[in-house]
Amino acid sequence: MEPAIPEHLVTVRTRHRRVGAEYTPPYPCFVARHNPSVSQVVMAYFGLQFRPGRETAAAVPLAAIAQVFSEQDGPGHWDRARCTDEEGFVNVVSVAYWNDPARFQNWFAAHGAGWTENEPADAKLGFFTEILKPAVERYETLFSASDRAEGVAVIADGMSGMVREHAYWGGMRDRIPLSQTDAMEPAGAPRVVKERDRLRIIPQDNLCLIRSGQDWTDTEPEERRMYLEEVEPVLRSGMDFLRDEGLSCGCFANRYMQVIDVEGRPIEKSFGVSWWKSLSALERWSESHPTHVAIFGAAMKYLSSLGPAAKLRLYHEVTVAAADQQFFEYRNCHLKTGMLKAG
Repeated sequence: MEPAIPEHLVTVRTRHRRVGAEYTPPYPCFVARHNPSVSQVVMAYFGLQFRPGRETAAAVPLAAIAQVFSEQDGPGHWDRARCTDEEGFVNVVSVAYWNDPARFQNWFAAHGAGWTENEPADAKLGFFTEILKPAVERYETLFSASDRAEGVAVIADGMSGMVREHAYWGGMRDRIPLSQTDAMEPAGAPRVVKERDRLRIIPQDNLCLIRSGQDWTDTEPEERRMYLEEVEPVLRSGMDFLRDEGLSCGCFANRYMQVIDVEGRPIEKSFGVSWWKSLSALERWSESHPTHVAIFGAAMKYLSSLGPAAKLRLYHEVTVAAADQQFFEYRNCHLKTGMLKAG
């Protein structure tokens, strides 16, 4: 059993963990391990927004961003997903990760900064860029299996052995290295400013982002049926609540996304990605809100019925970003897009 926080990030605690050293989790989970030389990563969401039926026009900028990801200093990993938002617009997001912010800055100056300048003449498309550049002390990961990485974990060196800090309320916080000494409480409030034809967010301190995913590619037919018929509808209901009413519990924005390949074909993977006022707000929703209690109950019933034979893979990454580690820019997007809702 390993501690979730790697040895080189362990410091003298001034804040207590939620469980003691004698705690043993009921099932195995794993975390991503970066090389100790990695001190900061980049999580960049390049979004395209359009009305249904505009897929042909949307294909041009989507192909362009995929192409420039392969240019010098491009991301170590990227993937793509789509959803329909609360206003009925399709949102396709290409999510890219770097383990070197200097390389990201070089690439972004050459290729990424122009993303929100796109406007094909034959269609009205919206473009947005949502970027976090957290120090490694400010985020954590968790995986139900150690042999397939997703998201930021793909650019890590590998996975840990089984870790202790999971399967209890508060484990998410306990896995974030900064939690050893800092409550990570929010400061300030995000606000929208207009710069020419773009809207930008002046960020708050300690904004929280979670990407939480599901992978059912390896499931046998009966397990796939159980997941898609008994668990996924409950998950979707909770994701829809956060999308439509999340502000009531501190969630600024939520997207429940279907992973797709570069040709736009769905893959048997999904993830929710949501922006929160604070880690505390995310914790309160997770621990006590009826929508998440229902998700948790459906998942536990599913997993307890299958036991070790379950092949569904689950993961998440949670980040608490300082104000100077955030960048949000929107062009030609409706005002409920992403962090625009927060302003």
